[in-house]
Amino acid sequence: MVGTEETRLIVLRGNSASGKSSVAAGLRERFGRGLALVGQDNLRRVVLRERDRPGAANIGLIDLTARYALDAGYHVVVEGILHAAHYGDMLARLRTDHRGPTHGYYLDVPFGETLVRHATKPIADDVDETQLRDWYRARDLLPDGGETVIGADSTLQETVDRIMLDTGLTHLPSLDR
Repeated sequence: MVGTEETRLIVLRGNSASGKSSVAAGLRERFGRGLALVGQDNLRRVVLRERDRPGAANIGLIDLTARYALDAGYHVVVEGILHAAHYGDMLARLRTDHRGPTHGYYLDVPFGETLVRHATKPIADDVDETQLRDWYRARDLLPDGGETVIGADSTLQETVDRIMLDTGLTHLPSLDR
């Protein structure tokens, strides 16, 4: 078992440029200290510099990092593309092992909109449309049905507000860390 009955685990998934990182940053800004962000891009691309493939080391590192933060009393947001075929088993185990409430969200943004959003990102010159199309998985939901789908019509503010309310983070004091 991992975490406590008070810790919240939020899994935020979706395609590239769907808004996951912006939502995660909005949650942290709103909540304050005591909310750990476990970003797939940071652990996979920056820390390990590896490709996204089945059985890759970043899958275990994401799991380990989330578990460590939960055990230390942090609320945790795990965010990334986190393709169901590669990450689904790890996420299911993490959800099962977490003592507190776990909430999953899938940001469902059509491919055309991801292209528009991608053009505003710092990596826009490094990642082209062909790569984005290769990465894109329409409604890549986890098989357990434990995710709330949020469409492209939900603004950043509306999405952050909804997740804060759904998870109960609005009623929890931030930890002075």
